[in-house]
Amino acid sequence: MAAARETDAAFSALARLELLPGASLFLAPDFLAADEADRLLAGLLQTLPWEQHRVRLFGRELPAPRLSCWIGDAGAVYAYSGVRHTPQPWPRPLAALRARLQQTLGLRFNSVLANLYRNGDDAMGWHADDEPELGPEPCIAAVSLGAPRTLRFRSRDRRHAAALVLPHGSLLVMAGPTQTLTQHCLPRSRSVRAPRISLTFRRILPP
Repeated sequence: MAAARETDAAFSALARLELLPGASLFLAPDFLAADEADRLLAGLLQTLPWEQHRVRLFGRELPAPRLSCWIGDAGAVYAYSGVRHTPQPWPRPLAALRARLQQTLGLRFNSVLANLYRNGDDAMGWHADDEPELGPEPCIAAVSLGAPRTLRFRSRDRRHAAALVLPHGSLLVMAGPTQTLTQHCLPRSRSVRAPRISLTFRRILPP
């Protein structure tokens, strides 16, 4: 309980979400003003070195249903979906956004995974951000840009489920035991024709 109260105090500028038992989720739906979010979306679409990585699924390598770019401090190497990623240097807009998040949340981030969902056909399957290099209780700060999409959650035992629409310019923080107790996904949505960028800021721990 004490740890939960400390987390609530650290994220006092955000609304706590009661979606799943044990999950520490916080939302600021208008973290970025609309014009600021518009500029950031347009700039990142044009300037980030987007790649379509391959992911390992049931023993097969397949093209990921999205484009990605891993950005971070030197040495913030990250392995996910069976692939080891060396970070790209920080572009100025994302360095500024990192500084703003760190000031708002009182945390330090040394990396960000940018995912580009080109339309509703692009998606992310069920997973948790629980890689060893993130530590036992990672704090993930996710900024959404572009078309609103629905992020789905479920408890590891499959007894509880929830859904959350993430609007343009919103900030979602997943903290505490969230990655241990739950999984999340971004399902396909055929009604969505516009792009969305997800910026998930995190801290890679030294080996």
